[in-house]
Formats: sequence, structure tokens, C-alpha cells
Amino acid sequence: MPEAASHSPGTGKPFPSTPKAFAPEDEAALRESLKRCSPSTFESAVQFRKTGNPEHVPAIVIGVIERFVEPDLRVKLKDADDDLRLIEDLGIDSLTMMEIVILVEDVLQMSINNDELRNLRTVGDVKTFIDCKIRGLPLPRPTKFIPIEHIGAVMPVQPPFLFLNEASVSSTAANGKYRISGQEFFLQGHFKDNPVMPASIMLEALGQLAVLYLLEGAPTEPGKVVSAQTIFFTGCEGVRAHRVCRPGDILTLSIKPKRMKMPLATFEGAIRVGQEKAVIVEEITLTYAFVDAVNAPVPINGAYAAPEGENGAMPADAPPLRAAINA
Repeated sequence: MPEAASHSPGTGKPFPSTPKAFAPEDEAALRESLKRCSPSTFESAVQFRKTGNPEHVPAIVIGVIERFVEPDLRVKLKDADDDLRLIEDLGIDSLTMMEIVILVEDVLQMSINNDELRNLRTVGDVKTFIDCKIRGLPLPRPTKFIPIEHIGAVMPVQPPFLFLNEASVSSTAANGKYRISGQEFFLQGHFKDNPVMPASIMLEALGQLAVLYLLEGAPTEPGKVVSAQTIFFTGCEGVRAHRVCRPGDILTLSIKPKRMKMPLATFEGAIRVGQEKAVIVEEITLTYAFVDAVNAPVPINGAYAAPEGENGAMPADAPPLRAAINA
């Protein structure tokens, strides 16, 4: 009976639904390939090759990346933070990325096209990409990194009440950072001679990240986008504050959608400072609505500017990223 197989997106090459035989010589070859990786990476690779279980893939990918990262940066990988950026945080250049890919291909016995690597910006992108390839699933949309200028252009909330310095948005989550400068207006009275970031403001920051996800990452209907003017807060549940946050602290924010059915979107969220939990929220719920896809800018040389159109209007088929430098 022929072996059932699924097909890899983009290449059409099948991945067997059952693993191939794993002989002693295969184990010896695998040990040689991973000789500069951790023992746990090798053990995960052996289990994957024996069982075909994709749950072992994240440990393999992290272990291979760690092998190519400078020793002083490897500590960042210990917590397997999916938000870590390959270039900015781990110092991985394009040639090093190719070495990583070649080793992953060898260990997992799969083929990866160079064109498929262009949108891999974070550790999470790499893990998700490899997992989709293994399972034969459609590749997700790439993570979009959004600097403060673009955040300010697209968000309905503006300074001094905007609490995102940078953000990244994918199809499944959004992450952001905010540095407490000490110059925030509310710190003058919260508290006298003891500036502390209010927990309610941290919830506001998570809500703003959820708004950004709706605007830049949420699935939409053809020809439609989420309108910033329709997004409003409705409630939150399961809030726990674990840490006092003060000027100088860098808040790392993350949200993931739990349920989305217009007009309601519910997210789970968290804030940490370094590896310490600051705030955990089980549910943040917002309302939203779709409008026709108009007034959307197009990218020009890495920036975003409005295309020329009749009476200055944007074409209806313009891409959804609405962060415009001339907004």
C-alpha cells in the first residue's frame, strides 16, 4: 500500500505522514551534523526522525539557531522568546541564516526555497515556518515590524496617550515595547516623589496593541479593512499585576486573539520587564467594524506614502498597511 503524503506549500514536494526507518547509520550521521549543538537538540532530532512528531521541531530549530549565535547572545534563547529578532537581537546575517537553513534541511530532511526565507524576521517566524512546512500547512503571512512613526500614523490614539514605541504584527499575535521615560504626565501625581506606572495605563497599552492588531493583522473580508473609528474598549477580565513598573523600565507587551466574530474581538495579553511578569490579562475585549478599503497607502522605498488618485483618493485595492508618513 503506498505511503500517504501531504505536500509542502510552494515546492509541491510531499512530506511523508509516517516517518522513514531510522537506522543506526542515520543516527550516526545525525550526531555528526549536530556535533556542535546541545545534547537536547540531538535528542529532539532523534525523536523527530523516529516518530515524525512535529512537536519536537521547536526544540530542534532553537538548538540549531543557538549553534550559530555568538556565545554572549545565547542567553537570549534560553526562554525561547518568539519575539527575538534574528538580525537586531541575535546578530544573524544572511549568510549565517543560510547555514542555519542548510542544517535544518539536513536534520529534518526537507527542502526550503531561498525565496521563502525573505520574510523570516524573528525566532517565532522561523519556528512557525518550519512547522507549517512539516505539517504541509499554508505558510502564514509574515510578521510586519511597525516603528513609532507608522504607529502614530495609523492609530486613533495619539501622544501623549500612546504607549507603544515599536510593534510587530503577524496573523496570530502582536508584540510591542514601551519605555517608561519618567516624563509621562500622569507620573507627576502617581505617586508624589514615587513615580509608578499605573496598572490601568498598562492595561491601556495592551488595549492599544490589540487595536494595532485589528488594524494591521486581523483577517478581513475582500475589499474591506477594519476602521480605526469603530474600535472601542468593552471590558477586561482576569487581570493580575505582578510587578511595580518605574521610569527606565522597558515594557514588553504581547497579545493573542482568542475569539473574533464581528463586532467583538477578545484577546489575552501580558506585559513583562525582562523575564519578570508585570501584568497578565485573561481577556481584553474590543468592538470593531469593517469599512471599504480606501485611503490605504502603498510602500515606497521602505516608507509609506499615499498614491496619487482622483481627487487625492486612494485606490480600493491598495494594501492594508495604512501607516503613511504624510498622514
